[in-house]
Amino acid sequence: MAPRDFIANRKHAPHHLGRVLVLGLGKSGRAAVDYCLPLLGERVDVLAIAAGARTEASERFARTARAAGALVAFEDDAVASLAAEAGAPFDLCIASPGISQFSAFYEAAAAASTEVVSEVEFAWRESAADSRWVAVTGTNGKTTVCALCAHVLQEAGLAAAAVGNIGDPCIDAVAAGRTDVYVAEVSSYQLASAKRFAPNVAVLLNITPDHLHWHRSFEAYRDAKLKLLANLRTVPGAVAVLDATNDVVRAEVRRLRALPAAERGFAVVPLGTAAGIGGDMRAACGSDNAAFLADDGTLHVALNGASHTPLRADELRILGEHNASNALAVAAAVLALGVSDEAVAAGLRSFAPLEHRIEPCGTVAGVACYNDSKATNVDATLKALAAFPAAHPIVLLGGDDKGTDLAPLVAAAHAHARAVVCFGAAGPRFAEAFEAAADGAPADFAVRRAAHLADALDAALAGAAAGDVVLLSPACASFDEFGSFEERGTVFKSLVASHASSGA
Repeated sequence: MAPRDFIANRKHAPHHLGRVLVLGLGKSGRAAVDYCLPLLGERVDVLAIAAGARTEASERFARTARAAGALVAFEDDAVASLAAEAGAPFDLCIASPGISQFSAFYEAAAAASTEVVSEVEFAWRESAADSRWVAVTGTNGKTTVCALCAHVLQEAGLAAAAVGNIGDPCIDAVAAGRTDVYVAEVSSYQLASAKRFAPNVAVLLNITPDHLHWHRSFEAYRDAKLKLLANLRTVPGAVAVLDATNDVVRAEVRRLRALPAAERGFAVVPLGTAAGIGGDMRAACGSDNAAFLADDGTLHVALNGASHTPLRADELRILGEHNASNALAVAAAVLALGVSDEAVAAGLRSFAPLEHRIEPCGTVAGVACYNDSKATNVDATLKALAAFPAAHPIVLLGGDDKGTDLAPLVAAAHAHARAVVCFGAAGPRFAEAFEAAADGAPADFAVRRAAHLADALDAALAGAAAGDVVLLSPACASFDEFGSFEERGTVFKSLVASHASSGA
């Protein structure tokens, strides 16, 4: 399209969207429909909804959408029937993130559409031309970084909002028109369909194996994450903040540094080095920029020739070296947007732990309990274990088994914990892994088994004394016993509260 075909004050929004297909009726799919319905007869010629499986909620939403003029079809052949009803291929398909790009449903939509994008990209295209976007992805830490970044920006007086997987769908926030800085948590699912998405600041935290059932391979998962950087060179002054302690991300740092600056087109801020978050990439390999945890415990960001040391890591209310790394990522991101050192320090200092992420949730007879239900994979639990260097917690492990290698988890528990309680569907495999490695365990290390979460907490408290820590950090999904990690964490907190009130 020629420039005149686009709305002048938006990122990349054509005056005429044409025939639009929304694939899936999850949260983001419903938001996309709500945005497009008022455009029918103006920018949108046809709005079609391939709703997928029938549920009571989707049927109810479909009735309302049909009454407003949308076409709706359910089940696997929805795309074909909608294309026939619409009378022509679709100009744009907005895909929900839960639908794999390798699924027959997605492939049918791609075949029937000129272009397929995620709801995040659609929102970015429709957003104001002068709005700014911070996009955050990574296997672990995304939600904390997004919430912390939005908090710091808001405390600095900016109209910022955390959107995407963490809050309202991006398109809802764009439609509301109250946000100047969008802090978007973007998943590999959403990035897989990225075409033009170009944030002002891209934060790539880490890439470790996850969601392989959706992407089919680790390489496809990695490549989806890296698409966050694909269009940064089109944004003047863009900055990429990359976790150089992670092997996969560090390889991308090396690749980018090897490019001539003009070809790369954006600044790179590596977090740490191969040696850890304390490494300064300027000293390690001559990087122009760097973010690291200095020897004196201060967060240090070197960006565009200026040095910033907003505060010490021990001033943070969020625990663990991984959260010091998260704070560094946020500091680099908001400094790139022009926030002052003083405002960065104040925002970082006042941020409280998020629910289900190493969240203090009460004390039972002097035993401090923490809810880290969001730790649904081994890598997340490794970070939680390292967050209690002096306490040596009793750790609750188990749930819906992802079948990952447990050797790193066993080694970390031996180093940082004094006992584990293995529960749920994964409990037997986890316990067997610890029992098989008993020769390498500390002399007083205990391995206990429990059937369910409630039993696991009982067993942990029975083996704890005043001053100890009990940590739920399961390294598993929740679906054997609960509908989500949130439900699991909420139940855990309720169990803790019950024990605390009874004094047992």
